Amino acid sequence: MELSAKIYVAGGRGLVGSAIIRKLRHNGCAHIIERSSKMLDLRDQAATLSFFRNEQPEYVFVAAAKVGGILANNTYPADFIYDNLIMETNMIHAAHETGVKKMLFLGSSCIYPKFAPQPIKEEYLLTGELEPTNEPYAIAKIAGIKLCQAYRKQYGDNFISVMPTNLYGINDNFDLEGAHVLPALIRRFHEAKQRGDSAVSVWGTGTPRREFLYVDDLAEACCFLMEHYDDSDIVNIGTGSDITIVELAHLLAKVTGYQGDIVFDPTKPDGTPVKRLDVSKINQLGWQAKTSLADGLATTYRWFCESKK
Repeated sequence: MELSAKIYVAGGRGLVGSAIIRKLRHNGCAHIIERSSKMLDLRDQAATLSFFRNEQPEYVFVAAAKVGGILANNTYPADFIYDNLIMETNMIHAAHETGVKKMLFLGSSCIYPKFAPQPIKEEYLLTGELEPTNEPYAIAKIAGIKLCQAYRKQYGDNFISVMPTNLYGINDNFDLEGAHVLPALIRRFHEAKQRGDSAVSVWGTGTPRREFLYVDDLAEACCFLMEHYDDSDIVNIGTGSDITIVELAHLLAKVTGYQGDIVFDPTKPDGTPVKRLDVSKINQLGWQAKTSLADGLATTYRWFCESKK
């Protein structure tokens, strides 16, 4: 990407999009296009196509999505599949229609089968059943990948797709009803410390293993791939290491300064038992994650505290 190129980051106000914008600005990119969801409803096909025609972006990062944790996915399955399907369809088609030079589509590691062998390789996609608690979202993301591959095959569009692992960091969603496990736990431990609670309850048994990637590392990986990768095959982005929810909870208690007990609620769903990505492909291309989980959590918690002032 030339530093003067017009770059559109869809979802630029969210966790991923804002991190990509920070990275692009750090790299010296001078023409970054942003639109909030209030300014541009990406579910509106006519509005989306009109925006692409008027702005003529040369490079596009598709980070706009409806996202959430287990509770949100279980409560609003129709919204998760509809909103994500229609947004990605509108953007991918508009990118094709307006001759975008290159587009990067962000999927999610939840697209892989619930019981996929570990670590999860890119070729495991569509080899087994999905995790039921996030199936609508995963199906929408799989459709986005297939759309990118189809437009590349039929029209030669340079559309690539990446699959990040569980993300966290600055600008995350800390709403207890809609957040993913890590930001939700940060808020619970923080508020429990403020109230002086004797215990914090955590969903599930605590035994599932999860991999977590600091979002600024993801942004760096996306910019790296935009420069160095041109193929239809998907690319995993992660750290290559995981941690149990029990270990995560105790680490968060330390980061937030919470000193009470941690109680696990086995009546709540665990989700996928183990989920760790095989990142050998992106490592071989020349990229590796840099931020340790402890450092990333400390930075995220400082930002969370500052944002509440």
